Amino acid sequence: MKKKDIRILLVDDEPDILEILSYNLTAEGYTVYTAKNGAEGVSKAKKKQPHLIILDVMMPEMDGIEACEVIRGTKGLENTIITFLTARGEDYSQVAGFDAGADDYITKPVKPKVLVSKIKALLRRLKEDDSSNEDIVKVGNIVINREEYKIINNGEELILPRKEFELLSLLTSKPSKVFKREVILDRVWGNEVVVGGRTIDVHIRKLREKIGEDHFKTIKGVGYKFVL
Repeated sequence: MKKKDIRILLVDDEPDILEILSYNLTAEGYTVYTAKNGAEGVSKAKKKQPHLIILDVMMPEMDGIEACEVIRGTKGLENTIITFLTARGEDYSQVAGFDAGADDYITKPVKPKVLVSKIKALLRRLKEDDSSNEDIVKVGNIVINREEYKIINNGEELILPRKEFELLSLLTSKPSKVFKREVILDRVWGNEVVVGGRTIDVHIRKLREKIGEDHFKTIKGVGYKFVL
C-alpha cells in the first residue's frame, strides 16, 4: 500500500498539536484528516475510514477513552489502528486506554520525528495483516516458518518449544499491538490446560533470552507487545 493511500486521523483539542503533527505526517506522504474533539473524531472516523487514528485523551465533549470505545464498536472500524497521544503518563490512564481498545500509547511532549517513527512502526501492521495467512513471515530480522515450526533470527536457526513458537508467532503477527493476557492465554493455550499469568511471564522471559530482550515490552497490568 502506497503512503498516499494510507489515511490517518488526528484528534486533539490543541490547534498547535494538530498543525504540527498534520504538517509532518503530510510531508511523509500520508493522507491526513483532523478533528478537534472526540465527538468530531468519531464522526470523521465513520466518514473517512482511516487506517490509523491518533487520539488525545483529555478533550471536551467526548474524551479519547470514550471515543475509542465508540470507534471500536463501529462496523468497519473494528481493526483500525488506534494510539493515544496525551500528556498523561500515569499507569491507570494507559490501562484505561488499552481496555478501551487502543493498540498503543504515546506520551506528550514527543518530537515530530520520533512520532513519525512510531507511526511507521504501527503501520507495519497493515503489511503484516496482508501476509497473516502465509506459512513464512518475515518481521524485521526474524523469519518465522509456521509450517516447519522454525525460527531464523539474524541468520541463526532456532527450534523453539511449541508454546514459545506460538506465542512469538502471535505477538509478531501485529508488531506494536498490545496483546492482553487473556487474549494470549486463549490464543496460545486455549482449553488445553489451566494456566495462570505467571506461565506467560515465564515464556516471555525465555523468548527474551533467545530472540532479544528489546523485542518484548511489558505493558503493566495489561499484557505484552512485540517491538521491532
